[in-house]
Amino acid sequence: MWKTIAKYLLRTKLHQDYLHPLLQAQNGKHILEKHFSLSRRPWQHSTGAAQAVQISRGSAPIQKVEALDKNQFVCVHWEDGSESLYPSVWLRDNCQCPDCFLHSAKARKLPLENLDVNIEPKDVTLMEQKKVYIIWPDNHTSEFEAEWLKKRCFSEQARAKIQEELFLSERQYWGSDLQLPTMTFEEVLYCDKSAYKWLATLKKVGIVLLTGAPIRQGELLKLGQRIGFLRLTFYGPTWQVQDKVDANNVAYTTGKLSFHTDYPVLQYPPGIQFLHCIKQTPTGGESEVVDGFHVANKFKERNPQAFQILTSTPVDFTDTGTDYCDFSVQSKQRILDIDDKGQMVRINFNNATRDTILDIPAQKVKPFYSALKDFVNLLNSVENKFTYKMKPGEIVVFDNWRLLHGRQSYQAGTEISRHLEGAYADWDVVMSRLRILQKNILKRM
Repeated sequence: MWKTIAKYLLRTKLHQDYLHPLLQAQNGKHILEKHFSLSRRPWQHSTGAAQAVQISRGSAPIQKVEALDKNQFVCVHWEDGSESLYPSVWLRDNCQCPDCFLHSAKARKLPLENLDVNIEPKDVTLMEQKKVYIIWPDNHTSEFEAEWLKKRCFSEQARAKIQEELFLSERQYWGSDLQLPTMTFEEVLYCDKSAYKWLATLKKVGIVLLTGAPIRQGELLKLGQRIGFLRLTFYGPTWQVQDKVDANNVAYTTGKLSFHTDYPVLQYPPGIQFLHCIKQTPTGGESEVVDGFHVANKFKERNPQAFQILTSTPVDFTDTGTDYCDFSVQSKQRILDIDDKGQMVRINFNNATRDTILDIPAQKVKPFYSALKDFVNLLNSVENKFTYKMKPGEIVVFDNWRLLHGRQSYQAGTEISRHLEGAYADWDVVMSRLRILQKNILKRM
């Protein structure tokens, strides 16, 4: 069995090695580019790549199929010389017939308890180089289109490709040299290509400025409808950032706000934040942002021990009060969340709502503070932070999991001198709209 699989893997590697220089040549210009420019039209690059993928999948004829290793695997030999190995149990689990799959919902109907993990096909047949036809021991039959199988190939290269298509994980890191991506409010609302460009840029760069919005409350609700819906929190569907008597949040004061992410006190903090400038103070009140993932990567290189502390120490956050309703919220978060590959997933840090309770041994308290202070100092370094001042009618939209934001202080007056309306959305909602827009744009091309 293992000799056959080893032979398959060797052939696959040789095929990938052949393709690798070609892929590098195609992707080289993207690797060398340092700065984001709206003239590059990221939605065109993205949809163009997806269109090329569709063409490739549509013309993926099969040369032959065969069962391997006592029918534990089905090997598909493609006309381009590559091969794909599919486990028999996976093929049975993903049968696309009406008895096993509800196509109207794109959902599996076959219960896992009815699946035999040791199942072997009784017969495997290729039909017109386009379909793989399988008969199972109980005479149940399954048909798999070549295009469908190609998309779900188990090779490392194919898996990486489909994951990138699904989750758009490419990021454009930046520091004080950020060229703030800017679009108009109206084009995002009424043009699908512009909306796709907006959300794709938001995913890649982490921030987009929209200009030309009406200078009144309620405009963020339109952006919420554009993506799907906004996130309701204890501060309401939208909230007003302005100087308030007996403020129930430090943002509702005129003082400086140090770098933070919003709502780490929630177990699942909002992924996206919207801030609409309705009134701006003449002096002070500048906004500041920093690419937290970029800084975290630097931090890991410079101080790996401190990085390890911030990725492993559970920190308590708390928030109590009354707004949309009364609330008493508590959570435990690691300041730096990483995945199983050590890549940044989310930053959870708000000094104002960091609890006085710290659930770690006393001996670990000072090392934790030292690590956190070093990270905050790096966030505040001139080379990493970007400062700008919003004008009335501008809406900044940014990644609340990746960026930390702050504000410079401004002078309090007898009247409200600075007013921003804020709102949140979840990344699940944004990514859903992003995929739908991409699919719709491709259909029109």
